[in-house]
Amino acid sequence: MIGKAIKTRYWLPGEDYIRYIVVIADKIAENGDIIVISEKAISIAHGNLIDESKIKPSIFSMIITFILMRIIWAYILGPLCRFKLKTINFLRNYPIKEGAAHKEICLKIAGPLQALKHYSEGGIDLTNTPYSYACLPLLNPQEIADKIRKKIFEETGKNIGVIIVDSDKSYSFRNLHITSRPKAIKGIKPFMGIIGFVLGRALRWKIRATPIAVSGVNLTVDEILDIADFADKVRGSGAGATAWEIAERFGVKPNEVTWRMLLSIKHKPIVIVRVLGKWRK
Repeated sequence: MIGKAIKTRYWLPGEDYIRYIVVIADKIAENGDIIVISEKAISIAHGNLIDESKIKPSIFSMIITFILMRIIWAYILGPLCRFKLKTINFLRNYPIKEGAAHKEICLKIAGPLQALKHYSEGGIDLTNTPYSYACLPLLNPQEIADKIRKKIFEETGKNIGVIIVDSDKSYSFRNLHITSRPKAIKGIKPFMGIIGFVLGRALRWKIRATPIAVSGVNLTVDEILDIADFADKVRGSGAGATAWEIAERFGVKPNEVTWRMLLSIKHKPIVIVRVLGKWRK
């Protein structure tokens, strides 16, 4: 398997990303390749954002957030799930007011088992977003993947597979594949939010990025997971792997990262993967 990450500028809301993907496919991809695309980049291009600064958290939600993030995750679940020391230190200093607003949104949109996670609750993500914006998961990823593949074929004549991927992880034990996300491709079972996350991490199951939509790829679930994870590693983490790392990179607080800052960094939302010896429909 070989892959090539395509550097682009940060995709802003309203970006004509399909046109960009078609151009890349025409210039670089070959018939039978697979184009793997970041869900986050597509969702931001669709303007699928919510401003958490408009949420006023209650005292109760701030207390719950303090207990959950600074105590339970920082001192119990974080070590159990084998988090890096840097992540645990971030959790011990988790911003309470802003964090409580985020948790209220996650609870309302994704439900309690998702809201109890320490990040990407129900696919709601703060990484690589400016100010107090949170990026929501795509509602129709399969429709988008099919549309991209169809457009590539219509304009280039190339038969190219499309996979949309979230860096939020799936966990595999033999032929069992679960994810803490609420949705994934067929063959990967969404498993109770925080419970699936802790189970997969604590038991050291195989960890890979999560494919959420597949179009024109005639491979097994395990092979698709391998491609998703391979592409995720080739892509890298953009401005940073977490909202904390991005803020640290620019020397600001997480809610002070601006559009201009994100535009100053090259991103890699597209990875072209060539699976040697495999045929894609």
